[in-house]
Amino acid sequence: REVIMAVKKEHFGRMADGREISLYTIDNGTVSASFTDLGAVWVSMMVPDRNGELADVLLGYDDAEGYLVNGPHFGSIVGRIANRTGGASFTLNGTSYVLGKNKGENNLHSGPDYYDRRLWAAREVGEDSVVFLLDSPDGDQGFPGELKISVKYTLTKENAVDILYAVTSDRDTPVNMTNHAYFNLGGHDSGSVSDTRVQILADSFTPTDADSIPTGEILAVEGTPMDFRTPKTIGTDIGSDYIQIVQGKGFDHNWCLNHAPGVCGLAASAYHEASGRAMDVYTDLPGVQFYTGNWLGGEKGKGGVSYEDRDAFCFETQMYPDSVNHPQFPSPVVKAGTAHVTRTSYRFYMGK
Repeated sequence: REVIMAVKKEHFGRMADGREISLYTIDNGTVSASFTDLGAVWVSMMVPDRNGELADVLLGYDDAEGYLVNGPHFGSIVGRIANRTGGASFTLNGTSYVLGKNKGENNLHSGPDYYDRRLWAAREVGEDSVVFLLDSPDGDQGFPGELKISVKYTLTKENAVDILYAVTSDRDTPVNMTNHAYFNLGGHDSGSVSDTRVQILADSFTPTDADSIPTGEILAVEGTPMDFRTPKTIGTDIGSDYIQIVQGKGFDHNWCLNHAPGVCGLAASAYHEASGRAMDVYTDLPGVQFYTGNWLGGEKGKGGVSYEDRDAFCFETQMYPDSVNHPQFPSPVVKAGTAHVTRTSYRFYMGK
């Protein structure tokens, strides 16, 4: 298909107060991607299989109504801190800060007032990009500093979705933003991802306790089911009695990536042999949370499909979880007045 790339905007729903929610779609002639200003969520990703048949490889909902609830955080931009904060608290520059307890005694994804429930400002940039903007005031979610956030999605001619995160704060504050896209390369409605082959370029990972809070250790993957340095299917070891997998009901851990700090390098890959679809993930962040949808529990999604446990996987690029409470981990603190920019890219192609 010969397509002149452009950003198409359409009505997607309304906020409770009546404000309009829009959907933005970019098509490069081979693949197309859609995003909404509700939470800056990545809504869909249409990718052809080896026979040219398009399928949406992102789990999600048909309209804004679903995303206003979005318990699994399908496609969400998560911040200020993605993942878990132990004890729902931290100390920065001698001051203690308390977050909401929304996962037992801990905090998950900076909720319960999540960024993905908010209407962001949107700006179309050229023919291939859309930018979403959010101002997070001082004290928002319990964090210090007014944080100005920009998330830019670009669909490239190489069939990649590039995500550029840029933030500035007027006070030192921890920031660990990610995208929580749930992928199924067979199509969002194709069931279990156990036969998807995955590679993660990481020699080590951060083990967690029974509440999924990092212990502070960094362990080698060698000799454990956490070793994805050589590609293997998700199903190969997900039934292991290894305590980390048992506690998480599957894979739900941070891998410490091998690439040099700050360099946008290859982090992970996935391949679905039945369709031929493959995906590479590049990032300049030090970690990636590999999550195998262990708690989807029959969530009703697009087209009324029931998403069951392990019907998707996530590659959430990130700082290490709870790094604000572990000084031995790479620091998530953004210094006052300093622009902080990170990049992650998901590239889709035909695998072999």
